[in-house]
Amino acid sequence: MSVACEILRRAKTIAVVGLSGQRWRPSYGVSEYMQSAGYRIVPVNPTETEVLGEKAYATLDEIPEPVDMVDIFRRPEHVPDIVDAAIRIGVKCVWMQEGIVHEEAAAKARAAGLEVVMDRCILKEHRRMLPSV
Repeated sequence: MSVACEILRRAKTIAVVGLSGQRWRPSYGVSEYMQSAGYRIVPVNPTETEVLGEKAYATLDEIPEPVDMVDIFRRPEHVPDIVDAAIRIGVKCVWMQEGIVHEEAAAKARAAGLEVVMDRCILKEHRRMLPSV
């Protein structure tokens, strides 16, 4: 079983950094799918108050409950700050969506004990593992 599949089996709550309330945005469609698959989605976007029926938070540090994974829908230059926050709040995994790569931030996350998935779509990985769920 792939690392991505194992992560998706264990995770229950996913903080989605950059989740937009605009239905046409990839972050919305992917999060809507993951929510329908049974994951709790916690939107993280300072310009939103609620997305997919969930209260949105401006930063990871403001989330008042434990989070298993941080899914990143932000440009690579924003990744180091997001990884630092993910480490602070004690998540187990950082997932960078397709097209998002930041080797230094990934190394820092791994050094802090987090699992890292980079440049992969969480929706596609979830669909790929469905027959074995």
